[in-house]
Amino acid sequence: MRGDLLATVERRKEDLAQEFQHKWWGKSLGLYLHVPFCATSCDFCAFYQVQSDRNGIRNYLYGMRLEAEMVAVDQAIDTCFWGGGTPGLLTSKDLERLGGVMIDRFGAPKEEWTVEMAPSTVKADKLKALKELGVTRISMGAQSFDEGLLEKLGRQHSRKQIMKAYDLIRRFEFDSVNLDLIFAIPGQNETRLQADVQAAAALEPDHLSTYCLTFEEDTALFVQLSEGKVSIDRELESRLYRASWEAMAEAGYEQYEVSNYARPGKRCAHNINTWRMDQWIGLGPSAASQFRGRRYSNVPDLEKWLKNLDQGERGEIDRSDLTPSLLLEDSLIFGLRMNDGVDTKELEMRFGCEMTEQQRAAIARLETDGKLKRSGNRIWLTDEGRLVADAIGTEMMA
Repeated sequence: MRGDLLATVERRKEDLAQEFQHKWWGKSLGLYLHVPFCATSCDFCAFYQVQSDRNGIRNYLYGMRLEAEMVAVDQAIDTCFWGGGTPGLLTSKDLERLGGVMIDRFGAPKEEWTVEMAPSTVKADKLKALKELGVTRISMGAQSFDEGLLEKLGRQHSRKQIMKAYDLIRRFEFDSVNLDLIFAIPGQNETRLQADVQAAAALEPDHLSTYCLTFEEDTALFVQLSEGKVSIDRELESRLYRASWEAMAEAGYEQYEVSNYARPGKRCAHNINTWRMDQWIGLGPSAASQFRGRRYSNVPDLEKWLKNLDQGERGEIDRSDLTPSLLLEDSLIFGLRMNDGVDTKELEMRFGCEMTEQQRAAIARLETDGKLKRSGNRIWLTDEGRLVADAIGTEMMA
């Protein structure tokens, strides 16, 4: 009898320990697959990418199966996101193979499955393959409907291709379709931005993302900036940001994050999982993971990634052990980017630690400055605060 009681107590202690771990690790699990292939490099893009060829794609698919088999999971995945690069460059057969690798190892995601596509890669046979696999969401990088601005970005598609691709995607009746737009492109003003938003909204996508153009190192645009061929105008960026909010609201889209807008029930679950500092596994060269108390990335090199896998290793880089205080800090930084904000008491209870004095002082200062509002334990950014969300994120660093 005593032995049974002790065994029960020990099992309960183990259950509580596991419950605590999941409490601050996060219960939701996302899966990210990085497809590194691009036909050409866009002038603004700094994501890891390589030119596509059949041999490289075959090796990539072989490596993805190897890597998937190396990942031990004991729970179903909630969301999946295929990004790149350009996943749509894969043939329909390649997409089926990649989907098969994922489903065989992890099962189909329970809540949402997104695949990124460029307008020029949208084909009926590929959409059919994705639909049959169980993909629920297509995210298409339109970036702009203005031919002149597309040329500035080095994009390899036209307004006509966007329209044709969008119409084809809708025919396959995916649960949700997102369009990406970029603003603050050299030569863009409020009038051209509003025309872009209106053109996108007229298609009635379920979700829209608008990103301010950034000049990342090792991109063609950064070279143009360093040579003085283009310039950064922060005041114009702020005006265009506000103009995008207003145009989105008029079009019936709710802003739920600094750069993201959705119709009711169409928020991106995978991204929300990330912003809330739950768990995700990244597969493919350069993919990042936050899983079981650790954060790490894969080497951003297809050949090195494959060589590591052939040697039975994932080749992780930038490894770090997560702590409750670090995750609380990141939850503040990314949580404040969402319009709903965060409940500070809930975060402290989840991670089992308190905010630092520096964080509390920053919150009080932001409230005084009109960049943050508070109701009970919940805090969120005002319009003025969202304009400088990146700077506020820096202030939240302990």
